[in-house]
Amino acid sequence: MKRVGYFTHLDCMNHHMGHTHPESPMRLQAIDKELRSQGLMVDLIQFKSEPADIAQIKRAHNFEYIQEIQQIGENATIGGLIAIDNDTSIGPGSLRAALLATGAGCQAVDHLIAGNIQRAFCATRPPGHHAEKSLAMGFCLFNNVAVAALHAIEHHGLQRVAIIDFDVHNGNGTIDIFENDERVMVCSSFQHPYYPNRHFDTPGDHLVLTPINAGSIGHEYRQKVERDFFSALDRFSPELLLISAGFDAHAEDPLGGLNLIEDDYRWLTSMIIDIADRHSQSRIVSMLEGGYHLGALGRSVSAHIEMMLND
Repeated sequence: MKRVGYFTHLDCMNHHMGHTHPESPMRLQAIDKELRSQGLMVDLIQFKSEPADIAQIKRAHNFEYIQEIQQIGENATIGGLIAIDNDTSIGPGSLRAALLATGAGCQAVDHLIAGNIQRAFCATRPPGHHAEKSLAMGFCLFNNVAVAALHAIEHHGLQRVAIIDFDVHNGNGTIDIFENDERVMVCSSFQHPYYPNRHFDTPGDHLVLTPINAGSIGHEYRQKVERDFFSALDRFSPELLLISAGFDAHAEDPLGGLNLIEDDYRWLTSMIIDIADRHSQSRIVSMLEGGYHLGALGRSVSAHIEMMLND
């Protein structure tokens, strides 16, 4: 069995964007409940997430943007919910939750590089892959996976890091941050045309963008991802694999239009593990992005973690 770290913090539950908002604290509750019911939690090495510092976040975001988010977060602590865009808000607990979500990835990278664990899953929120260098959107404030990738490169000296994003929405923020940084390969599969309709055709040999038609089922999705991702990743030979693990491409998800099931996430995880075994000393950090049907989210994360434990 592999040594898999599980990074989370109760304060990530204190980020609220309204009672009917799909990106709710219940998402983490659903994951925790399913992992416990499947007996997987006892096999995980549990860590309490630590907040990122500004120096870490500055590697991915403009300092003026970070200051803006901090100021809004401080004002929200006093005055309540503040809207950033039509579907993203900051409340009294949001800034700390965002710092914990960003810090979890850096913390996981540190433990992987030190050899304390072999793989990691970060059960934190808010998600991050829509956050661009200077723009919050799509439920995201800081780009958690981008900060983790740059921490691996600039703090630990890695030369090649790959990010695999299988959320139903394109990881526009991650592409925006790494558009001109060939140290990081970004592989993003996404329903198209669909939100956010940004960076879906950004050119670059290190950017592997795979649009998927609405209504596609598992075998159609697998064919396109296998065709696009894995030969490119073999050529790139990453020293570390990071995952933007969004589970909203599941057939039951209310925000997506794809039809993946738990077995598709098992397949994806197994394929990623094969790449990591060949190139990255089996080192994987997976970070939660989307997934808004609570039952499907819990089952899908459980399938994903089970593969990381046992494959």
